[in-house]
Amino acid sequence: MASRDPFSTPIPNASHPDLENYFDGDHIPPPHRLSQGLSSSSYPSTYAPADAASRGTYAPTNNNMSAYTDLDNGHTAPEQPYQWREKPAASSSKRKWIILGSIAAVVTLAAVGVGLGVGLTRNSSGNSSNRSSSSSSSSSSDSSDPSDFTKDSNLKQVFYGIAYTPEGSQYPACGNNLTTVIKDIQLLSQLTTRLRLYGADCNQSSLVLDAIEQTKVNMSVYLGNYPAATDAGVAYERQRDEIMTALSSFGTDHVAGIIVGNEFVLDYITSVDSSAPSTDANSDVGNAAAAILIPNITDTISQLKSAGYDLQVGNAEAGAYFNDEILEAVDFGMSNVHPWFADVTVDQAAGWTWEFFDETNVEPAAALSNKPTMYIAETGWPTASDDTTSESNGPSMANTTNLQIFLDTYVCQANANGTGYFFFEYFDETWKAEQYGGVEGHWGLFYSNRTLKEVTIPDCS
Repeated sequence: MASRDPFSTPIPNASHPDLENYFDGDHIPPPHRLSQGLSSSSYPSTYAPADAASRGTYAPTNNNMSAYTDLDNGHTAPEQPYQWREKPAASSSKRKWIILGSIAAVVTLAAVGVGLGVGLTRNSSGNSSNRSSSSSSSSSSDSSDPSDFTKDSNLKQVFYGIAYTPEGSQYPACGNNLTTVIKDIQLLSQLTTRLRLYGADCNQSSLVLDAIEQTKVNMSVYLGNYPAATDAGVAYERQRDEIMTALSSFGTDHVAGIIVGNEFVLDYITSVDSSAPSTDANSDVGNAAAAILIPNITDTISQLKSAGYDLQVGNAEAGAYFNDEILEAVDFGMSNVHPWFADVTVDQAAGWTWEFFDETNVEPAAALSNKPTMYIAETGWPTASDDTTSESNGPSMANTTNLQIFLDTYVCQANANGTGYFFFEYFDETWKAEQYGGVEGHWGLFYSNRTLKEVTIPDCS
């Protein structure tokens, strides 16, 4: 399959970033598990630009945050911006920790800490022919033509990508519809040209591709298949067939790739022994997970080739749980990297995110024979909590002020650094708040009614 640079998504012919997984029955994992970190690699990074100065600068726009604070050493660095280095400087202190649902364990790792969360949901039902219009949306249709819609001056197309799941996409309820997806695509197209989905249940692949086609926007999407390790391939095959149907109906002009698996290794390891899960994705138990998932990956590749589709196939995983055998079977990896769950202060969050991703994902992947391209599948900052115990990660609060800080210190800098990332997430999903509580339902750039939160989208021009 053809290789792809993170910023080289082709322009589609016709037009110019989830906790609920796709498991059936009782196999739903706990929300936003924070993965622990793997040891930093000694291999040089081939991902970073050769000129470190071109990486951009990690520095808050606020005057009261001009310095980078070292969490481990408890002091403030000299008053100069923290450069996202070609290769991060070594730290004498390392932290590793893992959150599995409500259980947290703290150990040691490189840099300032390592954390990871995952969110996912499911997309939805039939291929409705309804067209979009919504009183709660910041964009509105001016006619019956979905491609003719009013742009929102508050939105800027600055995000590399955004994590997205259509509303009402939980299997088997499948309550989504094309009208809402079209409205979402109208808004999302003003923020990004790339989306990632988590699964294919409830016809979500077809709904999203249909909406992109009807709105005639410049958008590519990574379709997702979220298999389970314990259902003998039922969830995988169901979603594989949904994806193949979508490709048959809408073609590949707007498809950037197929993601097979989301936090599969972490889910498998914790299901084997939730009381004392392995800390090594390349351990025997991690390789056992790979032995289950890799046949799904190879089957997807075979199905695509048989149908004549030249698409990349990848895998998404908690950042510290990538298994080498899985990465060697794919074209790209997508890593969930959440500074919130690493107990990092918000002013350090952007630098920590790059540093963790570079050391834990990019460098090890560059050492593999196939050198898969690595992306950040999720990163963001929550804006509220449904209980007081979760309203802070320790040093920083879940609020829109801190989301603004993370936006201001990460988005344009990551673009300049050449980091392919998917911001988590598009809108607040109320079902997550109801099912999980805490911050889980409050990661969106938009509220659940598609009203932009009290933030200013950065201008990276």
